[in-house]
Amino acid sequence: MSRAGDRGKRGEEVALEWLLARGFVLRERNWRWNHKEIDLIMESDRWLHIVEVKTLRAPAPIEPWEQVNWEKQRNLARAADHYVRLMHVEKEVHFDIVSVVEEDDGMRVEYIPEAFYAIG
Repeated sequence: MSRAGDRGKRGEEVALEWLLARGFVLRERNWRWNHKEIDLIMESDRWLHIVEVKTLRAPAPIEPWEQVNWEKQRNLARAADHYVRLMHVEKEVHFDIVSVVEEDDGMRVEYIPEAFYAIG
């Protein structure tokens, strides 16, 4: 695996630990459907959270969350729709982003709840 791939996996692990520590429950990790992947599917008391994790090494010209463009959002929404139907989920779905920046002294985590909404 490349350094970027290793960094992404570390970032995903940090994001998962961060969410679990705040009471989220893991339903799925790296769930795939039709060449689309959802990094984390988490659950809270009221909602199902489709979580995209983006990780970059500091200093970076952009924040990791800025990499979640409209195409990625559309793919996540399509995969989430399939997951909800397949698993008969009745909770409202929220699309969240966890932005992780790898710095010399550790990982900086930014959680962005309801980062975007599914569009048609």
